[in-house]
Amino acid sequence: MKHIAILTGGPSAERGISLKSAGLVEDFLNRKKYTSRTILVDSDGWYEKESRTRVDLNDFSLQIGGKKETFDFVFLIIHGTPAEDGKLQGYFEYLGIPHSTCKTLSAALTFNKQMCKNLLRAFDIPLAPSILIRPEDGIDEPAILSLGLPVFVKPNNNGSSYGISKVSQREDLSSAIEKAFEYDNEVIIEAFLEGREFGCGVVKEGGQLHAFPITEIIPEAEFFTYEAKYEGASQEITPAEVSEVLSLQCQALSKKLYTVLSCRGMVRFDFILVGEQFYLLEANTIPGLSPASIIPQQAQAYGWSIEHLLDVVIEDCICDV
Repeated sequence: MKHIAILTGGPSAERGISLKSAGLVEDFLNRKKYTSRTILVDSDGWYEKESRTRVDLNDFSLQIGGKKETFDFVFLIIHGTPAEDGKLQGYFEYLGIPHSTCKTLSAALTFNKQMCKNLLRAFDIPLAPSILIRPEDGIDEPAILSLGLPVFVKPNNNGSSYGISKVSQREDLSSAIEKAFEYDNEVIIEAFLEGREFGCGVVKEGGQLHAFPITEIIPEAEFFTYEAKYEGASQEITPAEVSEVLSLQCQALSKKLYTVLSCRGMVRFDFILVGEQFYLLEANTIPGLSPASIIPQQAQAYGWSIEHLLDVVIEDCICDV
């Protein structure tokens, strides 16, 4: 049996979601194939959840009951930094321990929204126009207004819709930018696209990419806020009620993105549909796995159990080290 570490917690604002996602992994791991320990990443160290035994970070091991435990695989379920930005991937890759997510470069690239967009333009991926600002840049209002109003103001390196504002009046720009800077030292300002929001999960199994049935996300608020993503303040329709042509277009674009970005494990791509064209909003390389999350809904609509989904991710990532 393979011994799995479920790594959760972390210092980001998304810690609570990470803990919920880890709970789902704990509940649905195939216990005929895997044993596991849940490891909490806290500000004062890394601990085994039940015993509070401190992890030896020199080799990512535990001493429990007088015996040393090592791990065959890490299910990395920390949202935001230091996982979605590639820091922990680098650590485990240095130690030679397989993990469940994209490798270091891909994770860091997809977490940086503007840098990811800069790369994807070379592959003709439809994207909303945007500009990046840093604190030392000041606010170039004419450049921002050239995108048109409204605009979205977002932390450039963050997830789960923290710090995002939709700005419809120029006098609100300054406060929205200030809010985004609370979460990151870079802010991306993106043109507003009017349309319907969708998500599509992709998983690799051996040489085959599986694009799940797409989900339409209908937020109660003006856009896909944190509350909409994680607290039920949205209607999610899986499979989405769109034509087969549009559904296949979204799935094909998601598979292309998975390949272009050298993804691994399960990844969710979020889009906005304008007319009959899907525009990428963002790539989520460690998507939520809480009971309210989209990937579990899509996997089940695809005919997979959550247990099978976790099996596929673990086995594929172990083979692709």
